[in-house]
Amino acid sequence: MNIGIVCYPTFGGSGVLATELGKALADKGHNIHFITYQQPVRLTGFSTNIFYHEVHVPTYPLFDFPPYETALASAMVDVIRNNHLDLLHVHYAIPHAAAAYMAKKILEEEGLSIPVITTLHGTDITLVGKDKTYAPVVTFSINQSDAITAVSDNLRSETYANFKIHKEISVIHNFVDTARFSKKPIEAFRKVIAPHGERVVLHASNFRKIKRISDVIRIFAEIRRAMPAKLLLVGDGPERPMAEDLCRQLELCDDVRMLGKQQDMEDIFAVSDLFLLPSEYESFGLAALEAMAAGVPVVASEVGGLPEIITQGVNGYMGPVGDVDDMGRKAIRILSDDATLAAFRIEAGLQAQRFDISSIVPQYEALYDRCLANARG
Repeated sequence: MNIGIVCYPTFGGSGVLATELGKALADKGHNIHFITYQQPVRLTGFSTNIFYHEVHVPTYPLFDFPPYETALASAMVDVIRNNHLDLLHVHYAIPHAAAAYMAKKILEEEGLSIPVITTLHGTDITLVGKDKTYAPVVTFSINQSDAITAVSDNLRSETYANFKIHKEISVIHNFVDTARFSKKPIEAFRKVIAPHGERVVLHASNFRKIKRISDVIRIFAEIRRAMPAKLLLVGDGPERPMAEDLCRQLELCDDVRMLGKQQDMEDIFAVSDLFLLPSEYESFGLAALEAMAAGVPVVASEVGGLPEIITQGVNGYMGPVGDVDDMGRKAIRILSDDATLAAFRIEAGLQAQRFDISSIVPQYEALYDRCLANARG
């Protein structure tokens, strides 16, 4: 198949999932055409059947805000025409689903039919999409899609609860390449981070308010009071200055490393003992799943899709949003002795196997086949 994938090229979960899906499909022989405004961060290496098409947005004095959606729709039309795409798979509803609808209608005027699949990822539904500024367009464009998927059962329910969607939404869970993340730790790397055998705690995100970075730091403060420990903060975003200030206030700077944005997360997961994700909401929690694939248990908020991957007291723990004391106690319980940590590590790895890329990608292929069969009548 010739498949177009439209996504955000950033470190966020939707862009990561879309890119990894495209790479996996290319490995299975499909031709994959990424359409976005810059090369996706996970699109590394070379593949003979992966193509990247950059969306150029001209600037004119007339526009205070360059019309990206219009440029994107035009780029979709161009790529579909010239590369004979069979279908278009757009990730994150805003603005990709609306732009895809526009491209589809343009092509219909030329006698071309292109099925559009929209995958909902989270804040396109639970946060941004609910804003009355966007809601009518989001609702319309989702309903106009030939197929709709959501990355968790929770997100499917949230979509039906907040939008008048009259089509079936299929759940195809986020996935992880367990082989990629089951790396042995680089002992020299761990020795630099924790020279005296301290426990290594990790958090990775885009540092937005919804991630509750201050809770990450306060939970770590509880852990450090109980045992020697180090905290790795991976990512960047608007909450970073606050995080740095809070570390100074709590006198944690010597035990906290801010690593910025990182692409090779598997090396960082490999030297970590615990992953913290006390978010206000997670539609699924791809970072948590990647941690578990590396055998790293997770302590997180009991929200969104996280209960679909974390089994309480088995491969991690969940607590109420904002309850730093509760999550701190649960983290200490896991890290308190080697035997307990080892048991949680094993269970985390086993749980991640349920979401391995080898079992999830065929679900997308089957969906593509159904859409193409329907389009051909």
